[in-house]
Amino acid sequence: MKKLNVIIVYTNDEEKILMCHRKKEPYKGMYNLVGGKIEENESYIDAAYRELNEETGIMPEDIKLVHVMDFKYQINDVELQVYAGKLNKDVEVVDEVNKLYWFNSNENFFDTTRFAGEGNIGHMIEQIKLYRNDIFKDN
Repeated sequence: MKKLNVIIVYTNDEEKILMCHRKKEPYKGMYNLVGGKIEENESYIDAAYRELNEETGIMPEDIKLVHVMDFKYQINDVELQVYAGKLNKDVEVVDEVNKLYWFNSNENFFDTTRFAGEGNIGHMIEQIKLYRNDIFKDN
């Protein structure tokens, strides 16, 4: 099974969420969460911090990530791991391949004309809202 991750990054006040604008397929031209491939023999949490740093410049000391859920897509043999965290200070993000944007956390992330994932991003964020006290308890 191919293993991927996405990371939901909140500002310290939880008012904004970091998204990238996809330059290539899948989801070319849409907004998506940052993340990528988990390398063989790499721990899942290390992969999340590595991808976050590569795509945004955010360092592990800037954020505490929590593994919040997984999606398994049996039909194409993919497991998607979802992490969330909020920054502990203001950080200037640096684009890698895809341009980065901050969206208001109350945005309609279920809008499939703008956001990747067939509504899954909206689901992820709504789950984080429900369990935010547990997810962000150490921040």
